[in-house]
Amino acid sequence: MRLLVLGGTEFAGRAVVEAALGRGWEVTVLNRGRHAPVPGARTLVGDRTAPGGLDALRDGEWDAVVDTWSAAPRAVHEAARLLRGRARRYVYVSSCSVYTWAPPAGYAEDAPLVEGAEPDAEQTDYPRDKRGGELAAVDAFGAADSVLVRAGLILGPYENIGRLPWWLTRTARGGPVLAPGPRELPLQYVDVRDLAEWICGAVEQGLSGPFNLISPQGHATMGELLEACVRVTGGPAELRWTAPEIVLDAGIEPWTQLPVWVPPGSDMHDALHSADVSRAVATGLVCRPVGETVADTWRWLQEIGGEAPQRPDRPRKGLDPEVEAKVLAGGGE
Repeated sequence: MRLLVLGGTEFAGRAVVEAALGRGWEVTVLNRGRHAPVPGARTLVGDRTAPGGLDALRDGEWDAVVDTWSAAPRAVHEAARLLRGRARRYVYVSSCSVYTWAPPAGYAEDAPLVEGAEPDAEQTDYPRDKRGGELAAVDAFGAADSVLVRAGLILGPYENIGRLPWWLTRTARGGPVLAPGPRELPLQYVDVRDLAEWICGAVEQGLSGPFNLISPQGHATMGELLEACVRVTGGPAELRWTAPEIVLDAGIEPWTQLPVWVPPGSDMHDALHSADVSRAVATGLVCRPVGETVADTWRWLQEIGGEAPQRPDRPRKGLDPEVEAKVLAGGGE
């Protein structure tokens, strides 16, 4: 199997390259050459935002293309049109953000989508950019030869967003930790390696169309996630489970200041942790235990010196220690 990955050195793209190489595939990556390539992959250098940035792709044929682009849809459209006829399938890693906010709990792939997205658009906002990327892939390859991977929360090694790395760093520091409750709050996410394995399987099966790509509802809980962080870091951390009302009354922003967490019963929880993923599960999605994801991410963090990379186009995550201490002093359990 010949695979072309646009990007292929960070987070999801890197995981796809490793998964494909693990299957014995021939893998080519196109990127700007700013990060170390995955050993075993053939590297082409090009900046798809610059004139002539796709010139390295004017020759060659592939069984599939995987594209993780998150900015202007125009870049997806240009790549897809260039590769049309020389690749059999276009896999675009999209997002559940393409659904009209806020999708109800249990939403499937036929839920209403954001409006105003265009395949040739410049960068606007994340939901429309991702939907525009979907439209770009389908416009060039057709619905029968396009796979739209609508990922939700992605965790695991190589994370450059700052969610799980922040919790690991915080628990490693020790002391009382503001743990947003309830402890049994169900979470929905996907380990980046499970995402990558599903993508490779989708290519092998010749799948097409949209797929919500996250773990089944309730695959883990907030308690299981944070307790795994305490366990693997080995620090003297003490989880102080704090009621959602106390967290919100303190002005703390769910999802950003307390990564992964959103209050139960809210539109945010329905949208971020309650998708119907039966279509992905039926086509081969298998999700590893949360403890494995946490342990492997901590091991990777230690290997790179303890500080995770950070995408410059995403805001930093985490809670200020002074704010955390103030809330704990007034309401943590």
